[in-house]
Amino acid sequence: MKKIIFGVFVIALILSSFKPRPSVSSIDSPLDIVTEKKVSDRANAIKNFVEKTTSYNTDIAFLIDMKIMSGKNRFFVYNLKTKTIIDQGLVAHGLGSETETIGQLKFSNTPNSFCTSIGKYAIGKSYVGEFGKAYKLFGLEATNNNAFQRNIVLHKYDKMPYEEQTSPICQSLGCPMVNEVFYKRIEKLIDNSKSRIILEIYY
Repeated sequence: MKKIIFGVFVIALILSSFKPRPSVSSIDSPLDIVTEKKVSDRANAIKNFVEKTTSYNTDIAFLIDMKIMSGKNRFFVYNLKTKTIIDQGLVAHGLGSETETIGQLKFSNTPNSFCTSIGKYAIGKSYVGEFGKAYKLFGLEATNNNAFQRNIVLHKYDKMPYEEQTSPICQSLGCPMVNEVFYKRIEKLIDNSKSRIILEIYY
């Protein structure tokens, strides 16, 4: 009987000292919260911008956070009405934006720089080009107002991965370039929109 009691005591002691591992979501939540807060702040600014005119979509906005490593989702589709991220995917930056410091990017509005340009864009009409169906982008700020002249467009690329990666992905010539599967989803939103959707690239 004493042996049984002792055995139960040992088991209870082991169980009391065991600490469950935190879930993946709890580990990642601080970063997710920071990222979502940044997206939310940008989206609120876009909401204020589009509500001043009838030219732009007041329901949906696209946001690209270039501070996030390119192998991670950083293209966010945001519902301005519900104030939520409704979709996300990978997006490439321009090869000219690379610097000697890993993880640090530079930006330019200069033609032939092959750099990504930060700022708000209006997504224009589609056309068929080298990468199939793509959308013209019109820069709305001094930091990206050469976008049309530079042939900066929103397009897909068949070598772009769909799943998040542990290392940086391929680069573009300055365009926001996405995976074909993700492209199909945002394509529907753009084509069904009666007014232009705003896309903002920020750092």
